[in-house]
Amino acid sequence: MRPGFFPLAIGFASLLGAGVAAAGTLVQFPNLPGQTPAKLVGYLARPDTGLSLILGSGSADLSRHPAVVVLHGCSGFSSHSAAIADRLGSWGYVALTVDSFGPRGIASACGRGLAVQAFDAYAALQYLAGLEEVDPARIAVLGQSMGGSSVLNAVDHDMFAQYLTERFRAAVAYYPVCALPGRMMTAPTMILIGEADDWTPADRCREMIAKARPDGAPIALTVYPGAHHAFDVAWLQPWRSALGHWLEYNEPAAKDAEKKTRAFLDTHLAGTSPGDPTAK
Repeated sequence: MRPGFFPLAIGFASLLGAGVAAAGTLVQFPNLPGQTPAKLVGYLARPDTGLSLILGSGSADLSRHPAVVVLHGCSGFSSHSAAIADRLGSWGYVALTVDSFGPRGIASACGRGLAVQAFDAYAALQYLAGLEEVDPARIAVLGQSMGGSSVLNAVDHDMFAQYLTERFRAAVAYYPVCALPGRMMTAPTMILIGEADDWTPADRCREMIAKARPDGAPIALTVYPGAHHAFDVAWLQPWRSALGHWLEYNEPAAKDAEKKTRAFLDTHLAGTSPGDPTAK
């Protein structure tokens, strides 16, 4: 274990004890049939309807909201993972960050991954679809690093999607492992990655997209010059090393990726068209 990286994987109890991301709530929900453990846990953030009571007509908006499932990286659930859900909530989405490690007693999966995380995404989709405030036809999935790889697997027809009746409407993958030529995506997908990423190389994403099946949903790729792995994690400044890889926050890349993510989700979930993200 290398100091400065794996401590990012903090548990829910310590997260709340530190007063981090208190805007959301902890939830427990059923796993998919045949999957273990039987129950999963997550951090649920909802759109803030309180402001509408002040600025609006005096009653909260009771319409159904689009939603996003968030998948964490190989170091586990963290304050950063919860902050992503809170940010999505501030944009008007119901967001659920799934803790794929805690219920399984896993501390870290760096260097080996966790294949069942993609199934966790579908368990979260089913849970969100059952909430009164969520529109079940407008649910996306977003992940970073290992979570980003699980996002790609989750919306790949041959990997996972063909075995499930539910479908994600859109998918966002931050610096994932891009592999498996011949992918057939079942939802529009956006990949955001750094050109200097030495853990999940951008060239593999270019190759994957070039060999993707033409009958699948489109894949948009943005590659940030000079950006390393975990370019959106603000506390990674100065840079850190993990398992021999360079991790570093890059503010211009992080802000642009956030802007593109919001536009992408708005386009595919909210029914608005603020402009498709520019692929580079």
